[in-house]
Amino acid sequence: MAKIVVMGAGIGGITQAYELREELSKDHEVVLIGDSDRFEFTPSNPWVAVGWRKAEQITIDLPDLMQKYGITFSSAGVRRIHPDNSSLELNDDSTVDYDYLIIATGPKLAFEEVEGLGPDGHTQSICKTGHADASFINFQELVDNPGPVIVGAAPMASCFGPAYEYLFILDTELKKRKIRDKVHMHFVTPEPYIGHLGLDGVGDTKSLLESEFRDRHIHWHTNSKITKVEDGKMHFTEVDEEGNDKKDHELEFKHSMILPAFKGVDAVSGIEGLTNPRDFILIDEHQRNPKYRNIFAVGVCVAIPPVNATPVATGAPKTGYMIESMVTATTHNIANLLSGKEPEKEGTWNAVCLADFGDTGVAFVALPQIPPRNTNWASRGKWVHLAKIAYEKYFLHKVRAAKTEPYYEKMVLKMLGAVRLKESN
Repeated sequence: MAKIVVMGAGIGGITQAYELREELSKDHEVVLIGDSDRFEFTPSNPWVAVGWRKAEQITIDLPDLMQKYGITFSSAGVRRIHPDNSSLELNDDSTVDYDYLIIATGPKLAFEEVEGLGPDGHTQSICKTGHADASFINFQELVDNPGPVIVGAAPMASCFGPAYEYLFILDTELKKRKIRDKVHMHFVTPEPYIGHLGLDGVGDTKSLLESEFRDRHIHWHTNSKITKVEDGKMHFTEVDEEGNDKKDHELEFKHSMILPAFKGVDAVSGIEGLTNPRDFILIDEHQRNPKYRNIFAVGVCVAIPPVNATPVATGAPKTGYMIESMVTATTHNIANLLSGKEPEKEGTWNAVCLADFGDTGVAFVALPQIPPRNTNWASRGKWVHLAKIAYEKYFLHKVRAAKTEPYYEKMVLKMLGAVRLKESN
């Protein structure tokens, strides 16, 4: 009997645990270790931050659910990985041994890299549901006393979609409340142009998103690195194409949501051969660490090189489609190892994303993620908003019912195919 431990109980970790439990015989133990008793559907956090969702609508209690589906669960969280002896040191001082480990922790939110950034500083976050709850309180203060808003991302950020989503969802909600005319909105980003998204653009995202900015009267600042945030004031430096400082800016704000850069979590920090300098997990084409051959990794914690060099450093995003493909490949590869075979499955590193704007949205497909691409397409429409709602409903059902089908791939690509066919006609 083998003991397979999944570290992290988010979108990647939950999906991984379910697929392993379905694929492997009951002789093998599947263990899921999170740092909380509940699962959070992170893609819905922008809605929480403006009051369109309550936290309890997008969270699911895990202990009884995992027991129901034959998965051992701990919410103690991992303090440190000890890969040389295949064990985990948990935050409650207990130890868990493993035969195989899948790291699916998501990122560490590196707010500390910019002075004054984050919930403990002067800006809001939607990276966690608790952060989004706190951001909603700050949003209500904005409603009571309207003033300027700044949304954007810090240097080295890699997940830009939620920043665009929150910006436009906020714009939509302010219009519903008939106070948009009292709120000047700015977008500050390290991207070299609007719609870069850490992917050097997908299809016509540059024009599509710039058009949204113009239609919604939102000012943008690209090639910008936020250097310091004070109470109600943001400092950032605009650079030229060579990365040299060009102009310093100061903007005042009543409400600001800035996505931080990501790093690997502290539990893996600085382990030679396991992580890169930013503490992301090094993997081969089979999701397997080259040094520690019984360790795999999936999701945002995986080391992926930037799509291209930018004047202000940016990273590459990992979307739901990519994460599900990593999970499925890992499940098959561990099953192969348990039956005496070698890993053979590879994840499809493609970017497929639905970016909801509250009343409309933009969908894009980059196959593969790094150019040149076989598919390089983006489209805008209300259908994207509706598709994001459908994705939320299904994924929460998937967690409650232990579904393992690759929903994102099937649903999103089918929907995008129908839209592309309509556009071509």
